[in-house]
Amino acid sequence: MLKDNKAFFRGCLMGGAIGDAMGYTRDYMSADQVVDRYGRQGLCDLQRNSSSHLALISDTTQLTCFTVDGLLWADTRAKKKGIYGYIPCLFYSYQKWLYTQTGSLADKSYEFILRGEILQWEELFARRSPGSTCVSALSACINSKYGTMKKRINSSKGCGGVMRAAPVGMYFWKEPAKAFRFGCESAAITHGHANAILPAGFFACLISHIIQGKELPHAVDSAMEELKLYPDHEETLEVLERAVALSKEEGNEEEMLRSLGQATVGHEAIAMAVFCALRHSDDFRQAITLAASHGGNASVSAGICGNILGAYLGSLEIPFVWLRDIELSELFIVGADRLLAATRTSEEEIDEDE
Repeated sequence: MLKDNKAFFRGCLMGGAIGDAMGYTRDYMSADQVVDRYGRQGLCDLQRNSSSHLALISDTTQLTCFTVDGLLWADTRAKKKGIYGYIPCLFYSYQKWLYTQTGSLADKSYEFILRGEILQWEELFARRSPGSTCVSALSACINSKYGTMKKRINSSKGCGGVMRAAPVGMYFWKEPAKAFRFGCESAAITHGHANAILPAGFFACLISHIIQGKELPHAVDSAMEELKLYPDHEETLEVLERAVALSKEEGNEEEMLRSLGQATVGHEAIAMAVFCALRHSDDFRQAITLAASHGGNASVSAGICGNILGAYLGSLEIPFVWLRDIELSELFIVGADRLLAATRTSEEEIDEDE
């Protein structure tokens, strides 16, 4: 049965934000440091900010919000003008994010974007460890010369492209192959290596299969089949296949997770998230707690895992207190509902007009 339902769209965005907030609390902390701060039970709950009493998100979720903004902007333009410019709109939305983090744009000619509704959310201007590759790549994009799959902007393998790609899969949930292609192109705006670009395509494709109603293992297999169609997929496929195999084995799951990497590069980040989601596919809390348990970029692995299981289980399977206490929860609900509405009215034969 198709998961054409608000709960699954909301679950995807809010689940990702919750996972991100859980991981952001312990990014790059060693196991000993976690015990010192949280006790022997480790980190198993959201940590609320003392001022706002909300769990704070990182740049992972900030950029996801701007991906939603770009897709909705492109969709609106298409309905008014008949021009589908998804990647240019995503680029300009990421310039909005750059503005929130640095106070400037790469080019004065981009100032027209500062009228955007999303910039009214003051919380998005908070600096939450913005990724250096995203900042440097976007800062260098003069005259709209951003990266594409054909014209790579750098050789970065970083996780900044994959961590923001879930909304692409939500928007293109009816067309997984298109979700893969646009997921790749969305990452290529700032990251140039196949191990950064292809994981974003895989992630978007996976989300689309999940929203369609496929069981999680089948959705993972289907997205891996799409991955095989792209050049230079070998390293990403190998670590994903290892993650799937490990998810079925007995043993210390935290050690297995750490064997997959530190989530600092794209292909390792998606593999770690897939491992945790498959390992605890019926338990959102356990999955993201595991995804945030390593000593690397925990906000990314847990955020991606939250997107996956949020889309798979729906928002009703996420602890209510977490939904209530996450920063910017209203923005996620609005964004998810608008994305769902857009998919119900979009033309089936959408393609990019570059």
